[in-house]
Amino acid sequence: MRSWAVMRVLVVYASKRGSTAEIAEVIAGTLREAGLDVECLEGGEVSDLSPYDAVVLGSAVYVKRWRGEAKRFLRKHRKELAKLPLWVFSSGPVGDPNEPEDPSWLEPPRIVKTVEELGAREHVVFGGRLPTEPNGPMEKAMVEGTPPEFRDRRDWGEIRAWATGIASRLLSRVPGG
Repeated sequence: MRSWAVMRVLVVYASKRGSTAEIAEVIAGTLREAGLDVECLEGGEVSDLSPYDAVVLGSAVYVKRWRGEAKRFLRKHRKELAKLPLWVFSSGPVGDPNEPEDPSWLEPPRIVKTVEELGAREHVVFGGRLPTEPNGPMEKAMVEGTPPEFRDRRDWGEIRAWATGIASRLLSRVPGG
């Protein structure tokens, strides 16, 4: 970790329809507001982790699976990620928050195991958003079967609070931070 410079954080994500990308941007913005140097990129755009002091990785979850781009990122950068502070988030649940959700749907077991092996500081699940313009019969059925008030379950306060906690932990590691 470079104590002579502002800590650099990579927020990297895999998003299908933009909801996870929006979450990643809010996390990146919150970290910047805390005084960190942050870059926010799609997983496929990252070739080297050496410029970064920490990583926040997020993926949309569909049918108990992370996006392929996020899984490839984990595989490609496994050794580097094991040496860096790492936080992970998944996004995806929509629908009535009062109905019990199957935890295995929210957190793909193989991904949970991998991020635990890499020493991730935390893995959280944020609510997701259904597409405003669904493609295909499956998406259309999901949207039509979900009441409008439950189509976007992202809690921006919860997301910002999580990012603020990351910033606090990282800044407490920097001399004078």
